[in-house]
Amino acid sequence: VQGRNAIIGDNYRWPHVVPYVLEDSLEMNAKGLILKAFEQYRLKTCIDFKPWEGEKNYISVFKGSGCWSSVGNRRHGLQQLSIGASCDRIGTIQHEFLHALGFWHEQSRSDRDDYVSIVWDRIQTGQEHNFEKYNDSTSDSLNVPYDYTSVLHYSQNAFKNGTEPTIVTKIPDFMDIIGQRMDFSDYDLQKLNRLYNCSSSLSFMDTCSFELENVCGMIQSSDDNSDWQRLSQVPAGPTTDHTNMGECEASGYFMHFSTSAGGEGSIAILESRILYPKRGFQCLQFYFYHSGHESDRLSVWVREYTSANPNGTLRLIEEIKDSPANYWQLHHVSLNVTSKFRVVFQGVKGNGLSSGGLSIDDINLSETQCPHHVWHIRNFTQLLNTSPAGQEGKIYSPPFYSSEGYAFQVSLYVNGTTDSPFNLAIFWHLISGANDDHLQWPCAWQQGTMLLLDQHPDIRQRMSNQRSITTDPLKLDDSSNYFWGRPDEVGSTATFPNGTTFKRGPGIGTSAFLTHQRLRSRDFIKDDSIYILLTMEDISHLLSTQPSASPTVVDGPDICPENPCENDGVCVVVDRAPVCRCPAGDNWWYMGEKCERKGSSQENTVIAVSSTIAVFVVMLIVTITTAVCLRKKYRKGREEKLTLED
Repeated sequence: VQGRNAIIGDNYRWPHVVPYVLEDSLEMNAKGLILKAFEQYRLKTCIDFKPWEGEKNYISVFKGSGCWSSVGNRRHGLQQLSIGASCDRIGTIQHEFLHALGFWHEQSRSDRDDYVSIVWDRIQTGQEHNFEKYNDSTSDSLNVPYDYTSVLHYSQNAFKNGTEPTIVTKIPDFMDIIGQRMDFSDYDLQKLNRLYNCSSSLSFMDTCSFELENVCGMIQSSDDNSDWQRLSQVPAGPTTDHTNMGECEASGYFMHFSTSAGGEGSIAILESRILYPKRGFQCLQFYFYHSGHESDRLSVWVREYTSANPNGTLRLIEEIKDSPANYWQLHHVSLNVTSKFRVVFQGVKGNGLSSGGLSIDDINLSETQCPHHVWHIRNFTQLLNTSPAGQEGKIYSPPFYSSEGYAFQVSLYVNGTTDSPFNLAIFWHLISGANDDHLQWPCAWQQGTMLLLDQHPDIRQRMSNQRSITTDPLKLDDSSNYFWGRPDEVGSTATFPNGTTFKRGPGIGTSAFLTHQRLRSRDFIKDDSIYILLTMEDISHLLSTQPSASPTVVDGPDICPENPCENDGVCVVVDRAPVCRCPAGDNWWYMGEKCERKGSSQENTVIAVSSTIAVFVVMLIVTITTAVCLRKKYRKGREEKLTLED
C-alpha cells in the first residue's frame, strides 16, 4: 500500500476557527497546556480555536485511554480527541490536533521506506495499524520532504514489544532525532500552512535580526540628535551579533548607539514600521548588549496613532536598567496596545565616560503573553563538562514570586539524575516567602511552566522545550502531608547564596526534560548561555469548563427555548435543565450561572463586554463505548486511534 501524510479531500478540513470543548474529565494540567498549545497554533499558523457555541462539528477533548485523535474533520458532530494520563506535554497536544486537522503520522508516507525501516516483529500485538501507510487517493505530502524532526513522527521505540527499536532510520544520525515532542518542525508548519492556505499567522507581528540593509523597515527618528548604526562588531563590544555569533562570514549585524562621543543627554531613536494589533496585548522580546557607561540607558516606548492623535502619541513602557556586561542579555517587555502603533527604542547617553554603547538584536513581537521570569544560566558548557550526575550536579534558580504572591524556585540537574544521566532534569518547588501568611494553603491550581528557550532569531521557527506542573491541593506526600502545603510546614531548610535560610518544599517535574543530544541539536545553548522562562499562573477557572450534555442517546436536539446566558454564553440542555456554557480564553473567562462575571489573569485589565445573542444549539450525542469498540469503529470508518509513547 502506498500513501503520504495529509488526508485528501476538502470535506476533511475544519474551518480556520475550530470549535472545541474541554471536558471536565481532563486533568487540570492538561487543560492549561491545551490552551498553551492553541497559542502556538495562533503564533505559527492561521488556525484558531474557540469554545464551542453550537456549531454542527466540534472537537471534544477528554481524558481517554492514552493520546489519540481521528484524522481530519469526520463531520459527525462531536469528534473526540483524547489527552489521557501522561499526555500532558505541549508537543503531544500539538501532535493530536495535527491529526484532527488532517495529518497522518510522518512514517505513514508512501515514500517512508526510503527513509526508515519498520521492524514488524518488534511491534506490540494489536498496534500494527499505527505503522500503516496510506495510498495516494487518501493522503498527500504537499510536496514537502520527509521530515525526521516532525512532531508527528514516532520515536524509534514506539510500541516496542521488547528492547529493540521498531523504527530504524536509514541515516543512523537520525535515530535519536525522530519522535521529538518539543514543538512543530519547520516542515510541520509548511504542510499545515499549505493545507489551510495560510499566508500569515494570527498572533505573530514582526521579527528582525538586522541581516538586511533595510533593517526590517525600521526608521531613524527626526526627533533626536544621534543615530543607531547597523554594525557587525564594536571594539568595546559586542564583537559579534547575536543571530550568528560570528559563525557566518559577511553576515551578522545588529543595531548600535554609540555613547563614546557626544554630550550628556544625546538621544538616538529607532522606530519600527507601523503595526496593527488585534488582541490588545503583546510581548516584545529582544537581546541587549550594554558596553557603555552605567548611566547610559535604553527605553522602550510605543507611538500610538488614533483619530484624536493622527500623528502619534508617545507612551513610555519600560526603562531597561541593565549594568554594562560583556554578553548579550534577553529582555521581555509587555505591551497593551489597541490602536496602530510603532515600537520605539530610545538610547540616551549618560554623564559618564564610555568606550562603547547600547546594542540590540533579534527582535520579536507577537500578540502573546510574556513569561513572568527569566532564569539566565551563563557558562553553561563548563557546567555540562564538570557537573556530576545526581544531587551534586543540581543547581537552583534564584527565588521568584508569582502574580498571586507564591514564592518558588526551580532546580536543574545539569547532567541528569543518578537514575537518568545524560538528560536535563528539572523540578518545581514552592519555597517560604514574604506573603505566606496571606495565601491559600495548600496551594491550589497554580500552573507552573518551565520553558528552555530555543534561541533561534525568528520566534516562529523556534522549537523550545517546556514542561508544566499544576498544584493539586489534595495531593499528599509519602508522609500524608499536603504536597503543596505551606513550605514552612512541609519543606526542608535550605540556604540562599547570601546565607539567608528558608524552607523549600518538595519538587515535582521530570528527570527526562531533554536529552543532551537534543540540547545540542538546536540553539538552546547560545553565547554559552541558556534561558529558562518561567511562568506561574492561576488556572482554577478551568476546574469546571464547558459542561457536556448527558451521554444518553436522544431522538433529537435539546434546545433551550430561551437563552438566559450573558456575554455570548450559549445555552444547552443538560439533564432537562438549561445550562450556560461560558466563553473562555487563555487569560480570561466568564463564570456564574449566567456567565455574568468575568475573571482574568491580568488583575489590572477589565474589559466590559455587553452583548445580546440568541443562539439555538444542536447537541450531537454519541454513545460512550469501550476502547475496543471505539477502535473497531475508527478502523471501519478509516479513522485512526493513536496511542503514543513519548
